[in-house]
Amino acid sequence: MPMNLPPPPNAHALAVLILAVVALVLFTREKIPLESSSFLVLIGLAVGFEVFPFHVAGGVLHAVDFFRGFGHEALVAVCALMIAGQGIVRTGALEPVGRVLTRLWKVSPSISLLLTLVVGAFISAFINNVPVVVLFLPILINVSLRTGMKASSVLMPMGFATLLGGTCTTIGTSTNLLVVSVAADMGLKRMDMFDFLVPAALAGSIGIAYLWLVAPRIIPEREPTLADTSPRVFSAHLAILEGSPVEGKTLAQARKKVDGAMKVTSVERGLDNFMIPFPTLVLKAGDHLIIRDTPDRLKEFEKILEGTLYTDDAMAAPVDDEHPLKDEDQQIAEIVVIEGSHLVGRTLSAARFADRYGMITLAIHRAGSQPQKLYDEIVDIRLKAGDILLVQGHREQIAGLKKEKDFLVLDATADLPFARKAPLALLIMLGVVVSAALGFLPIAISASLGALLMIFSGCLGWRDATSALNAQVILIVTASLAIGVALLKTGGADYLAQLFVALAGDTSPVFVISGLMLLMGILTNIVSNNAAAVIGTPIAVSIAAQMGQPAEPFVLAVLFGANMSYATPMAYKTNLLVMNAGNYTFNDFLRVGVPMVLIMWVTLSWLLPTLYGIK
Repeated sequence: MPMNLPPPPNAHALAVLILAVVALVLFTREKIPLESSSFLVLIGLAVGFEVFPFHVAGGVLHAVDFFRGFGHEALVAVCALMIAGQGIVRTGALEPVGRVLTRLWKVSPSISLLLTLVVGAFISAFINNVPVVVLFLPILINVSLRTGMKASSVLMPMGFATLLGGTCTTIGTSTNLLVVSVAADMGLKRMDMFDFLVPAALAGSIGIAYLWLVAPRIIPEREPTLADTSPRVFSAHLAILEGSPVEGKTLAQARKKVDGAMKVTSVERGLDNFMIPFPTLVLKAGDHLIIRDTPDRLKEFEKILEGTLYTDDAMAAPVDDEHPLKDEDQQIAEIVVIEGSHLVGRTLSAARFADRYGMITLAIHRAGSQPQKLYDEIVDIRLKAGDILLVQGHREQIAGLKKEKDFLVLDATADLPFARKAPLALLIMLGVVVSAALGFLPIAISASLGALLMIFSGCLGWRDATSALNAQVILIVTASLAIGVALLKTGGADYLAQLFVALAGDTSPVFVISGLMLLMGILTNIVSNNAAAVIGTPIAVSIAAQMGQPAEPFVLAVLFGANMSYATPMAYKTNLLVMNAGNYTFNDFLRVGVPMVLIMWVTLSWLLPTLYGIK
């Protein structure tokens, strides 16, 4: 029986289809920035339809219509969620989760891996998974260094688990928001936040089981690139303050609070009165623990023990009248004392470093050896060329150091989290999720309100908010929406749907849903998942209409398929993060990711028709 193929589309639809193919090819080119490809596609559509107008029912499809993606509610929601999520990162609200997981890894690595996968997936259902992956990467690498566990066996599963979690809610990924919004634009009932939680959670549970039990055993052993780095170790004094949770406790109890990671070489009690750090030594307010570690660990110890890395004198007489050490815009930086600096041969105290530069010195690193008079206060150590100082101050003061001829500011500058704002940031994010989930406000509105509250409450500044916005995401979303509009208005989507149905023949809707999902799963591992989602959604709606079936399971097939970014490193940005940290190869992703794609595809191909009554 001959196949009844649909008649060819009109010239405009054909041109849009060709441009869509070109766009998908451009999106895979590593040498061409994704922003450039997206902007090129967007301008190509606008110019083409301006020069060759397309007449639709009710008028002309104007070129300016393709720029409406910049104001589309899906893009507004994506940008607002990026800003609100940055508030969580900026306040360090997720750091306690990381510390708890670190402790558990020492008890049971297997159970801890499962818990890490579940926690990562859960958080990623509500927050962009990039900061979640960034949080977990150093934790898992540090655990591997301490326990001998292979880091390569857990980094990739952790990254994939966050992708699984992102499929569970409408705000889990930008892909989900786009599919839901485009489907609503086409007249479908808008999906609420948890409308597809059941199939996503059921399939995700099977995916988590695979990542927990199978994936670590089939991943080749790789030496993580981060494990090769040797962060500079600094010598510092950690002062115990009155009211500190370790005041009146033994040194052993203090070390237990930081999981035994703090190495204390001596304890100073009073001027030049040094004591041997016996585990049974009871700590008193005013004691100085003399420790050596990396900047991040030093600040972590300071936070957990509620002590201070700067001296009592600096606390009594702040650096300036505005108390910069209590300012919310603090940074820490590593600065090198260069040859010829006026500090060479002098102490920080004699040079009045704090008064002159408006910042304090937390620790010192001297390459090849420990500083002379290690137990002296940092400000009393005579400096040499090449010494690296760990300093803390206001962002503008750190920036001002770069203009000084006496120092070289290294790239290790880092913002300090607004830790005391962490509970407020979590409360704001919870409000965003709950208000959208209960239908009080659309997600675009609740997320925008949440972003505004993050800024006005001091959880993050405008500089942090603007840095959270990703030009690549904005342009790829806008270009994808423009292609979707063009396909829909010119009839290109209907033509592809007719072609898909014709090729499927008398195949049941169950197999069509499965085939559509597999097609999206293949596309998302080659091109942008957002592009695959926006192009696939109108096609799915058209296929459902032509087959006389409810559109929702077909739309969800596109949504789930476009989220199956497991088989290649370029499929999703977190894959690239994991690839770099774990030193994985392209074939490693194929080895673990292809089975993952097949597991999710087979599971969802059964779940969607079953849950939605498709036969």
